[in-house]
Amino acid sequence: MRPGVLAAQATVKRARAGMLFGALVFLAVSHPPGVAAQTAADPALLAAGSPIFEQNCALCHGETGSGDPPHFPALAGNAVVGDLSRVVSNIHLGQGNMPPFPDLGAEDLAALATYIGNSWGNSAGGIAVEDVALLLEDLDGGGATQTIWDGVYSGDQVVRGRLAYDGQCAVCHGRRLNGAAEDPDMQSGPPLARDKFLRDWSGRSLAVLFDYTRASMPEANPGSLSDGQYADILAYMLSVSGAPAGETALGADQDALARITIGPQE
Repeated sequence: MRPGVLAAQATVKRARAGMLFGALVFLAVSHPPGVAAQTAADPALLAAGSPIFEQNCALCHGETGSGDPPHFPALAGNAVVGDLSRVVSNIHLGQGNMPPFPDLGAEDLAALATYIGNSWGNSAGGIAVEDVALLLEDLDGGGATQTIWDGVYSGDQVVRGRLAYDGQCAVCHGRRLNGAAEDPDMQSGPPLARDKFLRDWSGRSLAVLFDYTRASMPEANPGSLSDGQYADILAYMLSVSGAPAGETALGADQDALARITIGPQE
């Protein structure tokens, strides 16, 4: 064979070897040993996560995940949503202004994490229910649950709550807690008692109501009351809604409040 042909063949072989080496390097960088490639989100979990988010999270984080910083951080474009361990811990135990959600099991949490991790431009990929269950095993959060109809506040607390409410809340939400503003120049607020209030908040915990109220009210000066005053106002709201009083005052402990569910009497 002529020398020119042999040289050309050698050049082709070297080029192919270089291409193969480059491809191997690319694969090694893209998927290092021991690191699995990201899986796609499970469509069933993604669909199941939407109503769970709407029920428990949209009030503070917004339906589009935009949040209301600094009190309620945005979830859209938030790198934290890709950290499954942190997401599960924050939701199960609470974090900052977010109360704990101990009633959400592994499947619910997997669906919720899948939804927030793959919506609004996020791309966390697939999440396995089994992985969430393993994370939950290491988190403390047990305890009995109640409803607002189990006597979760005291009668004395209602007196304090009414005074705090009249001084801070009635101007927008009305003396009767019906949302009718006392001042005609003020915009009406949502009702804070009775049937519509109970329907609007049905299925949520007192922890969600407490933290939302503390972070956003009074509108002109959020968080200006003590935790005890916010708890007293909630007790007054429950009293006007017809929920019975008990022997013990409603406290401000997030874990305890997270185990008390709001809703119409069954």
